[in-house]
Amino acid sequence: MTLPRKALIAIPAKHFEFYEDGSETGLFYTEALHPYSVFAGAGFEVDLVSETSGFGLDAHSTEDQFLTEEDKAVYRDPEAPFSVSLNKKLKKAADVDPAEYGVFFAAAGHAAIYDYPGATALQSVAQGIWDRGGIVSAVCHGPAILPYVHDKETGKPIVDGKRITGFTTQGEIDLGLIDRITTDNAPLIEDSAAAAGAEYVAPAQPFDDLSITDGRVVTGANPASAHSAARRVVEAFDQL
Repeated sequence: MTLPRKALIAIPAKHFEFYEDGSETGLFYTEALHPYSVFAGAGFEVDLVSETSGFGLDAHSTEDQFLTEEDKAVYRDPEAPFSVSLNKKLKKAADVDPAEYGVFFAAAGHAAIYDYPGATALQSVAQGIWDRGGIVSAVCHGPAILPYVHDKETGKPIVDGKRITGFTTQGEIDLGLIDRITTDNAPLIEDSAAAAGAEYVAPAQPFDDLSITDGRVVTGANPASAHSAARRVVEAFDQL
């Protein structure tokens, strides 16, 4: 079966006051922008989706430290293809046909660990793409969705026995967010990976670029890894 050269980038629908300064978490902007750019550049059609067709941006993700000049140009241009996809054409997960896509990529932001574990329609889309032989991938807090995608034959999560990465617990400590996350009973990526039977691999430092391919599962550790993870997705797709 020939899979469509079409990628679906998931983003968290939830956005809420999260940081001590009162600002919101939501989508970490470049975790969707960079994969979008990589996929489009590799000849994929690209759509964006959330559980509800709504979203908000993580307030810190559009700070200068996280954006290149190229990123800023897209952010400021409402007619840029990515801006149109995000702000005008964001799909609702329940309305998506998984058969139209060969790639599922879960972008994130801290909102993802609150959103993805209960995002049953989004989980179903990822499952459908996996079942048809596609790539399922995630970056940073995006791997929070991976325990909910299962292998049809074993019934276990698709990450069982696989090497994956994602945002480190040490990173949460460094950011001063560990208490908030644990108080809220939101999953830490290292813990959810272990519970799903995966071998978690940490970058040398929490914000170092690290991405990993293990079969049809591709993961990246943090915002700096969104680009390399997306490149790995293209390579893995082209080898199917």
